[in-house]
Amino acid sequence: MSLRPSHPRHPDRPLISRLLLDWYDANARRLPWRAAPGSNAADPYRVWLSEIMLQQTQVATVIPYFEKFTTRWPTFEAFAAAADADVMTAWAGLGYYARARNLLACAREVTRLGRMPDTEEGLRALPGVGAYTAAAIAAIAFGRRAVVVDANVERVVSRLFAIETPLPASRPQIRAHTDAITPDTRAGDFAQAMMDLGSGICTARAPRCLLCPLRDQCDGFRTGTPELFPYKAKKAPKPQRYGTMFWAERDGHVLLVRRPAKGLLGGMRALPTGPWEAVAPGLEGAPVAADWRLHDHTVAHGFTHFDLQVALAAATIGPHEVLEGEWWPVADLASAGLPTVFAKAANRFGSMRCAS
Repeated sequence: MSLRPSHPRHPDRPLISRLLLDWYDANARRLPWRAAPGSNAADPYRVWLSEIMLQQTQVATVIPYFEKFTTRWPTFEAFAAAADADVMTAWAGLGYYARARNLLACAREVTRLGRMPDTEEGLRALPGVGAYTAAAIAAIAFGRRAVVVDANVERVVSRLFAIETPLPASRPQIRAHTDAITPDTRAGDFAQAMMDLGSGICTARAPRCLLCPLRDQCDGFRTGTPELFPYKAKKAPKPQRYGTMFWAERDGHVLLVRRPAKGLLGGMRALPTGPWEAVAPGLEGAPVAADWRLHDHTVAHGFTHFDLQVALAAATIGPHEVLEGEWWPVADLASAGLPTVFAKAANRFGSMRCAS
């Protein structure tokens, strides 16, 4: 049964942009990468850095990382000169680590070019800059008219036009509707206003329709059940993988290794680990032959495409064993910049170590 109102109002597209920009002028979130509404003073470096950091990551999580990065590396040139290992360590905990590698590659390319391109086409040629990010930077940093569609915008537009086609099949419709309501001027402010509306008013579970500046234009509101939009196709369950992480200790130090530069968590410091497979690999992949003790505890972590459960194995390593990697002080392990899944395992090892 269709949930569209029996007599849809066909929202007034020019009115939508005016109403939303007026609302944004009065209610824009203050964020460290944003310029004031209508000022046209956005810094392309800060816009670019924030957009990469915000990919699949919440604003509250990004802010302290953004401030740390911009204090340490305030320009493209400063970032381009950074050591890869320093950037990867500073990124630890933010997730999706390919973004950090792409940031470095992009900063170095922008520095080589002498400036950041100001068109979507030029931006998309940069490492790590896809269609959405190019549109967002073009609009917000350079004032170009661009159609910017993130998850918040998908939700707002799906409700505004009561789009019944489930995601992801509805994305061409959503983009077409977003294009139709995007103004020729202040496109960057409009994009950020849509994001703010989606994150603070038109929320996923309990939209605050009485506070929404677009309520009278919204077909989803007129259905009486705006929270049902956007429809989403059922996701297939993620595969489960298993692995083992190894705590090799010597004189108050633990062995850390660098993961391969390419691939999952590439270039990051980590505990040694065996393969991650559909069945538990036991002690396969141990960094050295030793009296490994498998603990009863495990650590679980979800990645984008699979869930991981890892067993924990510990051993004391003799002083004459030569191993590839670095011996890190256990008392200072927090400074190693371990990715989240390895930090979870290290914390678990630490608690078991203290209990023994």
